[in-house]
Amino acid sequence: MLNKLISLIKGEEFKLDKRLSSSFILGFLLTRLWSYIRFVFIFKTLKIGFLGRRSKVIRAKDIKFGKNLSIDRECFLNALSEQGMVLGDNVSIQKRVIIECSGSLKSLGKGLVIGNNVGIGTSCFLGCAGGIEIGDDTILGNNISFHSENHNFKNLDVPIRLQGVNRKGIKIGKNCWIGAKVTILDGSIVGEGCIIAAGAVLTGKSFPDNSIIGGVPAKIISTRTNYL
Repeated sequence: MLNKLISLIKGEEFKLDKRLSSSFILGFLLTRLWSYIRFVFIFKTLKIGFLGRRSKVIRAKDIKFGKNLSIDRECFLNALSEQGMVLGDNVSIQKRVIIECSGSLKSLGKGLVIGNNVGIGTSCFLGCAGGIEIGDDTILGNNISFHSENHNFKNLDVPIRLQGVNRKGIKIGKNCWIGAKVTILDGSIVGEGCIIAAGAVLTGKSFPDNSIIGGVPAKIISTRTNYL
């Protein structure tokens, strides 16, 4: 019954590992119940979603989301921006994720758009001032950082902090796999079906569909193909 319920919520087949004990499953269900109550209180909706303990959401009214949004514990989401956050169905945000849609109150940021079935790993940082778009079915490992704006620095007579910023935005295609500790800088565009190796640093370049990307600075190291 529980497998059927979870499958119904997610919209795809789901089966719990048979080795899980009844006591573990009961504890998990109680935790999810409290997470649902927190979600309803913060987002003012009866839609199915979960909000972990010690997570903070600023401007919840500026977050549009589909079914089954899951935000784990100790996360910080600030949707203050021009376009807010748009999150698709079955978006999962793991522990200690920080999402900042505006880097400064001097100039509101653009915001964040995430597609369906996207998972964001533990301790990721998404700075969305220049706008970030992440396509359907993309998975993010742990400790990944997005920085969608850069400081201006050309004038040697003015402190860098006073020269303002420039913004191009970041776009990640559908069905991508981004490894742990990847850094993605402003202007980076990643096509569909790409894999980014752990620790890579993307410095504002574009990568075609099905690229395997790695290195510092990142470059194409291979291409995905169908093996028979």
